[in-house]
Amino acid sequence: MAILHYDNIGIKAIAACVPPEIEYNKDLGHFMTEEEIQKAIQNIGIEERRIAAKEVCSSDLCFKAAEKLLSDNDIDKSTIDALIFVSQTADYHQPATAPLLQHRLGLSKNTLAFDINLACSGYVYGLSTAYAYAFQQGINRVLLLVGETMSKIVSRRDKVNTPLFGDAGTATLIEKGAFGKSVFSLHSDGSGSEVMMIPDGGFRNPTTNESLVDEMDANGDVRNRLQFRMDGMAVFNFGMSEEPRDIKNLLAEAGLDLSQLDLLIYHQANKFMTDFFTKWLKFDKAKTPYSIRKFGNTSSASIPLTIVTELKNAYPERKNVILSGFGAGLSWGSVLLDLTSCRISELIEY
Repeated sequence: MAILHYDNIGIKAIAACVPPEIEYNKDLGHFMTEEEIQKAIQNIGIEERRIAAKEVCSSDLCFKAAEKLLSDNDIDKSTIDALIFVSQTADYHQPATAPLLQHRLGLSKNTLAFDINLACSGYVYGLSTAYAYAFQQGINRVLLLVGETMSKIVSRRDKVNTPLFGDAGTATLIEKGAFGKSVFSLHSDGSGSEVMMIPDGGFRNPTTNESLVDEMDANGDVRNRLQFRMDGMAVFNFGMSEEPRDIKNLLAEAGLDLSQLDLLIYHQANKFMTDFFTKWLKFDKAKTPYSIRKFGNTSSASIPLTIVTELKNAYPERKNVILSGFGAGLSWGSVLLDLTSCRISELIEY
């Protein structure tokens, strides 16, 4: 088990940006039954999602969030020592998107910049990487940009995934300071790689003419091999077997119990599933904020988006907070940290 401890490294500020276009799940009757629509709304918990325009990429949403964060907190751009971009919907196969964002934001050429390709666990993994760099003597501030435009890789005739996924970009500033202790717990299990994946388009299975052929599965969902697919039941079983246990182990590692936890913020995958986790843990559901109803599953961006939309004017007790993400890889991770002094910007649109 990968356990990482840090002292006096923390999150100074968070901002988020979503597209203005709203797609309502109640309007998907052209290819879904009323029963399927109600399941998405009532059980999974998603009423609406934000959908990026054709020309808008994850990096654009992250760029806008970063500009908002830097402006709201009067951050001198020359003080940013590292930029990390976490996404599975980067601008290009090559080059990496992080250096493009470094240039676009007007950061110094001395800025360390690189990408991380991870899905729903990406925010926690990205934070752990940012903390590791901020811990070093020569680095004081790290800008973590996490965003996804999942709507671009989901088939519009996929009844499983179309009602789930939305788009968002976020920015988080990590720095040295009087933040107290943070503890990370990180895991992976590649034996479940086929549970959530895009089969073609990489170098293992390069794109061919056959990659673009639409295929209908036994449930009537239509997608090609360049579009995202997911085994929902396998994801539920994976989450149930690993997530609650990881949260309990993390608390034990930090010397705390559930009664001392102020907030538990899950990756916004499926409200029925994460409510089940909370019930299993015997934790107070009132301390598990959700943004899934308004934004759907925004993959790696869902945790910081939830912080921006749900915590800014609520949940004043934020000393002991767990953030927990799980998804494709398979990959999962949790972190216990203090968000008391974190400055949260207003949500913006682009």
